[in-house]
Amino acid sequence: MTIALVLFAIAAVGGIVLAVMRFKGKPYPPLGLALVHGGVAAAGLVALIAGVAQGQGASPARTALVLFIIAALGGFVLFSHHLRKVALPVWLVVVHALVAVIAFVILLTSVL
Repeated sequence: MTIALVLFAIAAVGGIVLAVMRFKGKPYPPLGLALVHGGVAAAGLVALIAGVAQGQGASPARTALVLFIIAALGGFVLFSHHLRKVALPVWLVVVHALVAVIAFVILLTSVL
């Protein structure tokens, strides 16, 4: 579970950079940064799934897992906009980030 937490923390740093770029008016940030953010978050999701499947996670970890899956779905939609060179919807960036932050806090309290 700690590995998942660290991976999500790293992904969060990338997510903050991506969000700031979008809020400063850039319609879609660099593809490489988006790929790294998504890849690290996906690795965190896999680690969390493995931990929950092995029974390491209590109920809060399962809740965090569900929320991270929802955040990932939002991330896929954002990435599809990015690939089509369509401006990322600010509302979706905000919702994606809020769901991920809530999931991270729940996972953090579960691990600690």
